[in-house]
Amino acid sequence: MRNPHARQGSRRYILWPAEGGGSVVYFALARAGFRRYATYRVATVAGVTTNITFGFLRVYTLLAVAAAAGGTVAGYDAPKLVTYVWASQGMFALVAMWQGEQAERIRSGDVVVDLQRPIDLVWHLLAADLGRAGFQLLGRAIPPVVLGALLFDLYLPRHLVTYPLFTVSVVLAVVVSFACRHLVQSTAYWLMDIRGPLVFWLLLSGLLSGLYFPLWMLPEPWATVLVYGTPVPSILLVPMDILVERTPNPYPLLAVQVGWTVLTLGAARVVQRRAERKLVVQGG
Repeated sequence: MRNPHARQGSRRYILWPAEGGGSVVYFALARAGFRRYATYRVATVAGVTTNITFGFLRVYTLLAVAAAAGGTVAGYDAPKLVTYVWASQGMFALVAMWQGEQAERIRSGDVVVDLQRPIDLVWHLLAADLGRAGFQLLGRAIPPVVLGALLFDLYLPRHLVTYPLFTVSVVLAVVVSFACRHLVQSTAYWLMDIRGPLVFWLLLSGLLSGLYFPLWMLPEPWATVLVYGTPVPSILLVPMDILVERTPNPYPLLAVQVGWTVLTLGAARVVQRRAERKLVVQGG
């Protein structure tokens, strides 16, 4: 069964509901996303345990590297590295780099139901994802940071402006992660099996996001090229650098993150629009 919008040449996107509601609809979607993930309590506990376990592995590894380098490596001293690790372990669930189910909805044909709603699909999914991130902030992001503060000497930002900048950066990181995941998941419109793109994204995101280690530990100019020239570092590395005040001027990093937010979200909408013009639901 072909997408009914395909015969129109281009789909008319409705950014707001046709009958009342306005932004209330997006708030409702975000709230639904929050409530959905709040029901998985056992999974939340298991996820926190996993994050904490890998947090210990990462923190002692990076502290050993810093000790071998004389106490500071790539602009991070021990307290900054500890904060980088535990905060990024908390943020890992928040940005959910390796999560997504849209590909399965495309493969099964359930995406047709989503396309019939009088709302842009990308904004629909983004609102629900922001709700998910809101729950993960409470359920999985805070516990690793609290434990890290109890067991290690964390770095506390010296400038008050760092706190609002970090908050903005975290929101942008969630949006960039969503857009990148949506692009990967959208390959299902053209490929019946997207395990290849998923595995590629798994490897790429883990390395370039700064999850395994801060990219600044790489030799120049590769570190600068990767941080500023690719969107993936905006998911974890940029918020962490802002939080630990690695540089006295965080605004260029934030500006790059804003740029990648606009570009990746725009790319997600363009790909979604092109996919809908050729959508064929198998078996219909």
